[in-house]
Amino acid sequence: MFSKLIYRHAKRSRKENLIYFATLITAVASFYIILSLGKQDIILFLREFESDAIDKLLALMPIVYLFALFLLFFLILFANQYQLNRRSKEFGLYLMLGMRKERLVLQLIAEGFITSIFALVGGILIGGFLAEIISLTVSKLVGQGIIGHQMTLSLSAIFFTIIGFLFIQFVALVILGGRLFKQEVHQLLYEQMDKKTDMGHVKGNIIHLLIGVALLGMAYWSVLAHFEELAGLLMFIALALGSLGTIFFMRGFAKILGFLAGLSERKSTKGLHTFTIRQFQENIANRSTSVAVTSILITLSIILIADGASTILNSGSDLYNRESSVYDFTVNGESERVEEFLTSENMVSYVEDLNLLEIGRMKGQGERLEDGMALSLVDWSKLREQIIMALPTSDQEQVLSGEMQSYTISSENPEALNLFGVLEIDASAPYLIPESSYNGLLEAVGEQPLNLQSDEMALYFNPDFMPMDDLDRMPVLDQILEQAANEGQRLIRMDDQTVSIRPSTPMRGLVADRSVEIHSAFIVPDPMFEQFVNTETYRSYWNFRIPQKVQEQHGLMKPMMEAKNVLTSAGFEFESYLQNFGRKLFYVVAGSYTVLYMGFLFLIIACTVLALQFLTQMKQTGRRYLTLSMLGAKRHQMKQSMQKQVLWTFLLPVSLACVSGVVGIKAMISFVMIHIEHQPLLYPIALAFACIIIVIVAIYGVAVARSADHEIDKLRWKRTID
Repeated sequence: MFSKLIYRHAKRSRKENLIYFATLITAVASFYIILSLGKQDIILFLREFESDAIDKLLALMPIVYLFALFLLFFLILFANQYQLNRRSKEFGLYLMLGMRKERLVLQLIAEGFITSIFALVGGILIGGFLAEIISLTVSKLVGQGIIGHQMTLSLSAIFFTIIGFLFIQFVALVILGGRLFKQEVHQLLYEQMDKKTDMGHVKGNIIHLLIGVALLGMAYWSVLAHFEELAGLLMFIALALGSLGTIFFMRGFAKILGFLAGLSERKSTKGLHTFTIRQFQENIANRSTSVAVTSILITLSIILIADGASTILNSGSDLYNRESSVYDFTVNGESERVEEFLTSENMVSYVEDLNLLEIGRMKGQGERLEDGMALSLVDWSKLREQIIMALPTSDQEQVLSGEMQSYTISSENPEALNLFGVLEIDASAPYLIPESSYNGLLEAVGEQPLNLQSDEMALYFNPDFMPMDDLDRMPVLDQILEQAANEGQRLIRMDDQTVSIRPSTPMRGLVADRSVEIHSAFIVPDPMFEQFVNTETYRSYWNFRIPQKVQEQHGLMKPMMEAKNVLTSAGFEFESYLQNFGRKLFYVVAGSYTVLYMGFLFLIIACTVLALQFLTQMKQTGRRYLTLSMLGAKRHQMKQSMQKQVLWTFLLPVSLACVSGVVGIKAMISFVMIHIEHQPLLYPIALAFACIIIVIVAIYGVAVARSADHEIDKLRWKRTID
């Protein structure tokens, strides 16, 4: 009998509080997704190339999980308190009929346990399904055939999801059961009297509102004007100002809402206009701090979702961007031995466009003259003068006056400033690349070879480290070189020999990933390379690509994995484009997965708190609707009043959160913490995520309105019975 009573009440509780039960299922699903990340195909794939980074990411997941449990604990505590308030008379009757308090608390815990079991089953099923969808989506993102997808079920994720969820449910129910145990029968039967709402004085409320506006203004100004400087403690101060401003604003705004009720005498006597405003005012005034907290959570949610979306937008479409990358593999080691292996039967089917890259510093590096200055065989003073003349006026003045002591290479800089900075550092002791090595690279991408004369060279700038709008042309540099050629000038001297510079040289990556990290080099004829290269700095690398026919038959990733295994078994040191690809993919996963997870978690928690707050207030003031009904108020009038209250209850914190969120996003965009390269996709992506947020808020709002409609229907039925 007792077990049937528990099951019946647990079932009724789920139906009456469907919003809370749906939130529990969502939370369980999110726990499973975050804990099963290590078993997803995309993470197993990335372990092949970025094992250290993946291990760090997976080590972070338990912290994210514990933080999410911490937030959910307070939500469960609040929601179950709402449930106890709804059923206080029922519990009082049980005690009057002879049920002991210990048994009542046990019943409460047992009902919560049954609800938790249903939430766990539903959440794990949904979470497992969503995890597979996420894995398949990322597989599609990185290219079909990249991963042999297999359905997986993480037993460890299920175990920790169950343990964590049941633990916070048990602790919350024990706390609430203790409170229930201390209450007397008459308190449960007649419910505790609602606290009188303290509306304060008009002047004090206006002062609160003005303080809130001032604090928010200070926070907005500091973030917009000094975001880059707000590091460490200053950033927390800005967040504290914004949070306090939100709390003061809500407190002051809620308590002066009464003015709206008397603004129009006609409206105040029409329908339930005054009643609606008073109800909304009391709901906000009684819970101004918690409403402010929900606004802060929604603000954080908007910023985090924008950050995660920008990571996907910027990185996701660049995963297969091979514009500057040419080679799939770079192999190090003894040149003859490497060449022999790469042309053997084991590797020949995987090798195309095999090319030897030779590189080294120019002689003179490390040698010193009597005055202590470094010895340099390069005189680029004429080219330096021309680049300085091409600089913007402000930068030109700093260079000529000697004020510019350091150089930053950035996409935000003019091309001339980046050129000047790189050559100022590298030109005195440049890297040299023989023409034959670079011609092999150009032939691999279908470009014409350089065919340099004996007194001619080309400037090379690494597109992986030097920002370029066009890989085949650098407008400022080409203009300088073309003008010098027309005037018969030679802008560089090497070991007392004047050298002309070839303009419009295509720039491509020298190796598959990062084994050659240089900003610039001189491409010179092979005899000049042999003459000037410092043999102590000489390095050689063998580069090759997967044949196009093999890619068409099997895709790129499968033969790359096979070639990787062959090279590994042979004991060669090498790097592959997969490392670069895996690194980019890791940034997509790590930079968006956890951020979006926390963003949507904050949003769901905030919406659930708003929903439960409104329903709690509806329960506490239910007699007022019964009184209205007795006074002749129509059913549709009360429902319209209630629906306006729901709309305003959600709209107030969301509106302020949107303003704060826009300020935060604007600041992060201004200082390139949120960077959007693909402007045509910016508005569709922003609109899509904005719609997702609006839909989530709307779902909660509609659910609250329907629950409140049901309460009004029960009140009218109760009046009929009476």
